[in-house]
Amino acid sequence: MRFPRPTLLVILVSGTREHTEALLPEVAEVLATVGLRLSEEKTLITHIDEGLDFLGWRIQRHHKRGTDQQFVYNYPAKKALRSIKAKTKAICRMNVSLPLAVLLHKLNNVLRGWTAYFRPGVSARAFQYLRMIVWRQVFGWLRRKHLNAGWKELRRRFCDGGWWPRDGEVVLFNPGSVATTRYLPRGTKIPSPWPSTR
Repeated sequence: MRFPRPTLLVILVSGTREHTEALLPEVAEVLATVGLRLSEEKTLITHIDEGLDFLGWRIQRHHKRGTDQQFVYNYPAKKALRSIKAKTKAICRMNVSLPLAVLLHKLNNVLRGWTAYFRPGVSARAFQYLRMIVWRQVFGWLRRKHLNAGWKELRRRFCDGGWWPRDGEVVLFNPGSVATTRYLPRGTKIPSPWPSTR
């Protein structure tokens, strides 16, 4: 027997909690027309100031620094950061007898994918944090691989005298170098697929 995959949905309401609760039967009715049902135990009603996690993103309203203005920000959720840290840590547990280039290739694939997903948001701080974490993990792997080598030798051999790991042409991907972007509001730039109600 095949079970339908759960569908995630966010509905934004301008109004009170009571307004939102009153809309739930209508939402359930609309979903029923496409064969879906609203899960009561998984339905969360929250204020935008408290925020919510959705598909790895944290969506929450904050004051903009130095102003009295408030904006809704989207940035990587703590759970998403824990997940990528666990993935890179698992990769850095690989056999130290393998060349550094093998480790870097595996890490680079994961890091590029994660930063590409979180690029259109307020992710610069998370990217810098991930940069620090992955650097520590790679150097931990190198120190286990070369037990008798000091920092100076490791930097000379694997960082060209600098601080960023490489093995020949293969360089560790730097999450902190990824420039973030922002989605523009729909406005009139993207045609609406919905019929006009006017």
